[in-house]
Amino acid sequence: MNFPIIYVVSDSVGETAELVTKAAITQFNGSGMKIKTFPYVEDKENISEVITLIKLDQAMVAYTLVKPGMRKFMREQAEQAGIIAVDLMGPLMDQIQDFTGKTPLCEPGLVRKLDEDYFKKVEAIEFAVKYDDGRDPRGILKADIVLIGVSRTSKTPLSQYLAHKRLKVANVPVVPEVDPPEELYKISAEKCFGLKISPEKLNYIRRERLISLGLNDKASYANINRIKEELTFFEKITNKIGCQIIDVTNKAVEETANVILHYCQKK
Repeated sequence: MNFPIIYVVSDSVGETAELVTKAAITQFNGSGMKIKTFPYVEDKENISEVITLIKLDQAMVAYTLVKPGMRKFMREQAEQAGIIAVDLMGPLMDQIQDFTGKTPLCEPGLVRKLDEDYFKKVEAIEFAVKYDDGRDPRGILKADIVLIGVSRTSKTPLSQYLAHKRLKVANVPVVPEVDPPEELYKISAEKCFGLKISPEKLNYIRRERLISLGLNDKASYANINRIKEELTFFEKITNKIGCQIIDVTNKAVEETANVILHYCQKK
């Protein structure tokens, strides 16, 4: 049975949006609803990516974005995709502005719980953002967990989910034309996880991604032979490292995260 999914999107940690959404869900006795949280959505490309995921999950979205341009873009993208979207922050800010005549600061993350656990979570989330998609291979040496996979295997949302569990996560994209960073071979294989996916599923995800961007879904990026080549290269790299492999073909981000968390707890 597929349960209804509500995406919670924020330009900060996302605690406010998540608390409000959970409070609303309790009025329906939960009804099996699931929440997927995406924090630190800082630019329009991030919004486009999350809209694609929401559409694939046939979900709705509740969001707290304080910058007017970002709120407008989210609203427009959701309308174009036929997605139900609820702005939790904007209408109240607009009313307060009209009532007081004051202009809001429009700075994300001004309301925060200042305790040790909070700071650990924020540090982990900032780490995941900084070392996302192989931006700086030095993060591999500092990470608690390293995710390895080809494009569109949910490395970024998985990194963010694990960061909410206060784990520092770096993720590394695998591309046949690019040698993986040396740092991958210097760390313990126990903290590396390869994200495996079926060629057919990846082909579907990439085609949907191209369509959402207004591009030709016949491009090399979504070509099944190209995908198989990438996955063969992925297997070669992960076999060399000797890391754990998780098949994410039919797994939600939360399921994959639970597999990793369970493995870490056992270790």
